[in-house]
Amino acid sequence: MRTVNSLIGSPIERLEDLRFLRGRGEYVDDLAREGALHAAILRSSVAHGRIRAIDTSAARALPGVHSVITAKEIVTQQIGNRVPRVPMRLQPLPDFEPFGQPVIAETKVRYVGEAIAIAIAETAGLAEDALALIEVDIEPLPAVADRHTLVNDDTLLFAGTDSNRAIVFHAVRGDAALAFKDAPYTRRESFRTQRHMALPMEPRGLLAEWDASRARLTLSGGAKVLFFNRRTLAKQFDVPESAIEIVENDVGGGFGARGEFYPEDFLIPFAARLAGRPVKWTEDRREHLMTVNHAREAECDVEIACTRDGTILALRGHAFVDVGAYMRTTGAVGARNVAQFMSGPYRIPNIDIDVALNLTNKTPVGTYRGPGRFETDFFRERFFDMVAQDLGLDRVEFRRRNLVAQTEMPYQIATITPFESKDEFDSGDYQTTLDRCLEEINWAEKSKLAGKLIDGRYHGIALGCFIEGGAAGPKESARIVLEPDGRYAVYVGSSAIGQGLETSFAQIAADALEVPMDGIRGVFHGTTSYVSDGYGAYHSRSVVMGGSAMLDAAIKLREAIRGAAAQRFGCEAAAVEIIEGIRAAGPGGKAIALAELAGEGISAEGAFLNKKHTYTYGTHAAHVAVDAKIGHVELLDYVVVEDCGRIINPLTVHGQTIGSVVQGLGGAFMEHLVYDGEGQLLTGSLADYLIPTASDFPKIRAVVQENHPSPINPLGAKGAGEGGIIAAGGVMANAVANALSSFGVQPRQLPLTPAYIWELVQAARRRRAAP
Repeated sequence: MRTVNSLIGSPIERLEDLRFLRGRGEYVDDLAREGALHAAILRSSVAHGRIRAIDTSAARALPGVHSVITAKEIVTQQIGNRVPRVPMRLQPLPDFEPFGQPVIAETKVRYVGEAIAIAIAETAGLAEDALALIEVDIEPLPAVADRHTLVNDDTLLFAGTDSNRAIVFHAVRGDAALAFKDAPYTRRESFRTQRHMALPMEPRGLLAEWDASRARLTLSGGAKVLFFNRRTLAKQFDVPESAIEIVENDVGGGFGARGEFYPEDFLIPFAARLAGRPVKWTEDRREHLMTVNHAREAECDVEIACTRDGTILALRGHAFVDVGAYMRTTGAVGARNVAQFMSGPYRIPNIDIDVALNLTNKTPVGTYRGPGRFETDFFRERFFDMVAQDLGLDRVEFRRRNLVAQTEMPYQIATITPFESKDEFDSGDYQTTLDRCLEEINWAEKSKLAGKLIDGRYHGIALGCFIEGGAAGPKESARIVLEPDGRYAVYVGSSAIGQGLETSFAQIAADALEVPMDGIRGVFHGTTSYVSDGYGAYHSRSVVMGGSAMLDAAIKLREAIRGAAAQRFGCEAAAVEIIEGIRAAGPGGKAIALAELAGEGISAEGAFLNKKHTYTYGTHAAHVAVDAKIGHVELLDYVVVEDCGRIINPLTVHGQTIGSVVQGLGGAFMEHLVYDGEGQLLTGSLADYLIPTASDFPKIRAVVQENHPSPINPLGAKGAGEGGIIAAGGVMANAVANALSSFGVQPRQLPLTPAYIWELVQAARRRRAAP
């Protein structure tokens, strides 16, 4: 491709922001349809129990209530007379099938918030009133609060199984047992991360419209993976995929949780088909906290083997992930990533890690930005500081010694079974981001403050390294159309969930078509009718996969334009030149404006197929001050340096990184979904579930580099949406430990709440006072 523009790499302000700033965004709750009914969902208040009876007669009799739907109504109208299940989208192993979630509770409830019935009424208020009239008789069963609950017939979540363990992932590289046999140094530690969640600003909502005359469904409120959800619904409704259109409205954040297929994605369309009228549903925040995929709850027992100079020989251990009551959509991803990425960006020749997926009476889990990597980075980076201290080594040099070198690329990492997943780092020089981060935070000077008491607070600094996987395949699609005004319309299978897709894709398309930005009439996404197939926005894949598909579409479109012009000129297509993307020139001085060719319906669809992953990498560093008397931590400085291959838009990447860091700090210090022993969620509102605000972490800096493009895609790009969150937990725990080193404090769990830090300090004082 002849490069005329240089829009790729330019810090262009987001095109989509103008409509949001003017209040012209259109979210699903903004939609209104004449004659629409409203839905409300009755959810279980019992974590584990058998459903004896559901009496909906009083609710049905309430004026304004159209219908009340339970499992009974669904069974009578569904294929095979059964309630559909929520499918596994990623890692759909047969082992998970017994643990699939029915879209509505049938004979049993397994977590607080599980759908039992759905009321459809003329207004949302009437639908809520109807729920209050439904009588449900549930026989309580003992709740499985965690993996330590003794398993018997009453605590088995699923009949026909012999445990509450879904599967065990195993990550292997080399021979860890042999490496440990004669290792000069070993150490074993246990760590734990808390359950928390993505919590997008906008709760979920859906508007379903069923056209009985054409047996056609339109579902607004989709996000992230529209085509997968369409395939799922088509199978459940026994209609062709072409009979369903899923529309993506503006989305107030996704972060991995929003847009997956949830029970409501079936229930609301089913209600619309049953009622013969549009049905709208918008969840409240309490529902959201109870029902949207949770994440992160994991613990591990890990052991390391090293030489005395700090060269890592092996890593082995066991981890346990609480996946909640069901396996749904992406519920296995975090656990498999804990296993495969425990080694991070480090050269560890021998690895043996197993991760058990344990079912409990809690909300099911799914992906949340940096799934599994946030957890395992905390485990590893916290452990590395302890090991370096044990060996009397500088913690920076310990890491530097073990980082994978540029000359070792591509570098194969541990293989995961079952699923036999092999992977390798694609490119990079991990030393350079480490050195740049040390320079940016002024490590040499700030390290002199480590552990010092200044104005009543102890100062600490810390660092941690990370890798971020991206570019999940197998495919993405894009279509470009030559418009009557000579501009180009771009249609993509990727989804926009706030990541600046419209701007970045316009930059890629404009460069590929050799036109200025205003030559792109728009980047259109958000419906399953724009392209023949699409895979969506997850795993930091949009630019790599969608952008590369656009390059393919641009090449094909230019060929189509040359062919059309050649017919006009009476020459071979190879003799036609496209000049500045706006006119075609042929032999003998012949020329034609491309707008004149638009009437011939010139368009092209492109695709990019990929089975490999990209790996962004980098280093975080932080400086904190800790008040040991009350456990409060103030973040004084935070720096992220990452290399994400070829950068399409530096402004977008910078914003993604800063926002990602804030989410990571929320997980490090605040966010915690707490359940009691009966499976009751105790943090069911934003008064209890604490999240960061704009004033909590004002001093965050990000440096993004593009020194090592990825060799696996024509753009050379890598994912860049998760690098800020991955290392935050480990870095903050290390900074607190460094600040309180005089007490011998060693955090082994998150979140780092004031109460937890205070307890660590008190325990250290008691140890000192003991005879």
